[in-house]
Amino acid sequence: MSAIDYIAFWRLRPRFIATIAGCAAVVGVGAAGAAADLGIMAPSNDKVATLLKARLPRTTVSKVDCGVVDGLCEVTAGSNLFYVDRSGRYLMIGRVYDMETRQDLTATRLLEINPDTLIGGAAKANNAASSDEAPLTRGAGASPSAPASPQHLSLTSLPATGAIVWGKSAGKTVTVFSDFRCGYCRALSNTLRTMNVRVVERPISVLGSRDLANQVYCAKNREEALHQAYAGEPLRNAGTCDTSGLDANEKFARAHGLSGTPVIVRSDGSMIEGYRPKEALAAFIEGGRS
Repeated sequence: MSAIDYIAFWRLRPRFIATIAGCAAVVGVGAAGAAADLGIMAPSNDKVATLLKARLPRTTVSKVDCGVVDGLCEVTAGSNLFYVDRSGRYLMIGRVYDMETRQDLTATRLLEINPDTLIGGAAKANNAASSDEAPLTRGAGASPSAPASPQHLSLTSLPATGAIVWGKSAGKTVTVFSDFRCGYCRALSNTLRTMNVRVVERPISVLGSRDLANQVYCAKNREEALHQAYAGEPLRNAGTCDTSGLDANEKFARAHGLSGTPVIVRSDGSMIEGYRPKEALAAFIEGGRS
């Protein structure tokens, strides 16, 4: 069966639902134990990998992990990522977002898979040329073998307001355009916290996060609120204030075509888009090529 025939979202089969319901009704036996007794335990990672090999012969599967998300198997194919149901029949392309922890699980995995790739704030689906090759999700941006060179972005038209300044005051300054719901922005923030750098963070609501940005910007302790927001924690010191500086950030972003996050700007105006590993960030901030 070709990948084109696969449904892009996973649906539980009626038979599976009925069986689980029957297992739950067994007195004195847990659902997992009853399922095991009836021989309906989910197939192993290896079994799913074997099924995919038969159904997607032109896709080289590096790893299958059926323990990440309940009901789904995460499939790594080189620097790409997609999901299948546990029968290996239905394939899903897209992002898995944990609404409880507010974490983009797909973004986190793509970052682990592609640590040296220029990665923007959103993933893209790449349709394969052949019908027996899986369309995959990978980090948006340049290929690992051809990272983009820094561009130039003048920040002189931005007002002093709209910035959240944090990090090491004695370190070199880097300006970051970010979104508090962007997984790569969170990863960048965590990396910058380990470096001797002064960060001027300018939130832009690419992912509909303006309300959250308002709360962070108006907090009594903006730096603390910023890290709480990235961690998905409740803001403990939120307040209200003039947020026209955030309006200026977004107007600037639109005027300069900044449609993704993060965007990192050095003190001399050199700019790169997307997350970079610590070593590359350090080289870029120091003035070397990223």
